[in-house]
Amino acid sequence: MAVVCHHKRVNARRILRPLGVALALTWLLQSTAITPPSASAEPCPDVQVLFARGTDEAPGLGETGQAFADALRARLPERSLDVYPVDYPATNDWPTGVQGIRDAANHIEATAASCPKTKMVLSGFSQGAAVMGFTTADVIPDGVDGTDVPRPMPPEVADHVAAVVLFGTPNERAMNFLGQPAVVIGPGYTGKTIQLCAPEDPVCSEGLNFSAHAPGAYGGIVDEGAAYAANRL
Repeated sequence: MAVVCHHKRVNARRILRPLGVALALTWLLQSTAITPPSASAEPCPDVQVLFARGTDEAPGLGETGQAFADALRARLPERSLDVYPVDYPATNDWPTGVQGIRDAANHIEATAASCPKTKMVLSGFSQGAAVMGFTTADVIPDGVDGTDVPRPMPPEVADHVAAVVLFGTPNERAMNFLGQPAVVIGPGYTGKTIQLCAPEDPVCSEGLNFSAHAPGAYGGIVDEGAAYAANRL
């Protein structure tokens, strides 16, 4: 600390008194065991929801994702719950969905490693449901260039995932129309997966009511998905 003196003659007592206090404080700090900040200052959540939004929805969870997270949180009042919106374009350029697969897989693996007691719920709507479904796959789909697709997650990662809840997952007919491989859930996740489809939604059923695939059409279904996840938690 720089001290600026404005007088040529300085009273020694005025200097020694604060100097003595400073030395005493220094000794006290050095002789006292100081506990470093604990990693638990930002504890791992009990539950983490990863959600991939649907096509053309703004970055974030999307309407269905927010409703699902809220419904699940209401069912788990005694547990801490965090949400992670999968980072990907979510545009009509479906091949860019691989960015979502990569981001989701990286986050899932990182959470499993750094927060082993946290239970994850993987979820998504429409294109996001396809992204999350592919994220669970244990093999790269036939006809897909393996250099563009991230490697499958290690099998043991599935132990950290409590449930997979997919809304409006594009069926094989829809994926063929889009020129994409069919969505296949990996064997480590099939027993903990539920796929929910709104009545007459042409993307996930044989129906032809295109308005049934709008995010708002799933408002009455999210609670079913939340109940399924909560029961597995």
